Amino acid sequence: MSMNDPIANALSHILNCERTAKSSCIVQNSSKVIKKILEIMKDNQYVGSFEEIDDGKGGILKVNLLGKINNCGVIKPNFPVKKDGVEKFEKRYLLAKGFGIILISTPLGIMTHKESREKNVGGKLLAYCY
Repeated sequence: MSMNDPIANALSHILNCERTAKSSCIVQNSSKVIKKILEIMKDNQYVGSFEEIDDGKGGILKVNLLGKINNCGVIKPNFPVKKDGVEKFEKRYLLAKGFGIILISTPLGIMTHKESREKNVGGKLLAYCY
């Protein structure tokens, strides 16, 4: 398993476990960004709770799955997006308007596209989930 993109690896591992109907999965090499992404996914009821296990290396996250993810992935390249320019990416990455979330890294932290619209900030696209 190459670790060129830890966020992509984490999301694809979660998706694979979800598709094989597992109740939980272990994500290697946790980071602040991955934890924040999982927190947002938890707030939007895509995953259940998750706990951090310190293994002395990169850290491990044990994620409880709810079986609610249809698809998720990283958006490459990380397109810059203006505060009012999310719409075209919504059309590209999500199935329908108001269905799913796009995660954006903004100066105010990582948030969903809905929050970034409310707070009137732009940023770089990170990932999508529906």
